[in-house]
Amino acid sequence: MREGILFIVSGPSGGGKTSLVKEALTRIRNLAFSVSVTTRKPRDGEVNGKDYIFVGEETFKEMQGQGKFAEYANVHGNLYGTPLAELENARKSGVDMILDIDIQGARQIKEKYGAGVFCFVLPSSFEILKERLICRGSEKTGDLEKRLTEAKREMEEINNYDYIIINDSFDEAFDCLSAVITSARCEYSRAAGKIGKDYFA
Repeated sequence: MREGILFIVSGPSGGGKTSLVKEALTRIRNLAFSVSVTTRKPRDGEVNGKDYIFVGEETFKEMQGQGKFAEYANVHGNLYGTPLAELENARKSGVDMILDIDIQGARQIKEKYGAGVFCFVLPSSFEILKERLICRGSEKTGDLEKRLTEAKREMEEINNYDYIIINDSFDEAFDCLSAVITSARCEYSRAAGKIGKDYFA
């Protein structure tokens, strides 16, 4: 049995990565989601345990000290981490998992596992990104500027990713992400584990 494939999706706030990941989980079979732990306050409509696992900073740091995260990062002043046990169980069980994480976390995953399919999601222009953040209405003026500054820094990492997905049309962006997942699953190096010695018997 082959190991599960890790699909890492990153991108600046407002780029649409979270919406694409949610769509993938709805429409693509046999794909699991790694629910991140965070100290961030829930946004409207977010469900604890489904969208994120919301904890206090003390609890997060306790989990961090116990080595319970595959990766963790401070993003816009909030802590985020990927539960290690869940990710390891999925890989060993041959379950493909998609992670919605920032560039810091993606870097740690690449260093830790040396494998994975890394996708960077962004709109076609910085102006569109700014408009989306303004329309989202969840950022104060100071926070908006911080996120835009952070977005510029994140884009400097774009060459470390395997695929760049331009999200101007959501449907087209989803088709790209779906194609990436299908392609990775079809690669011989990963599919070979399905063919045993008795295949031609």
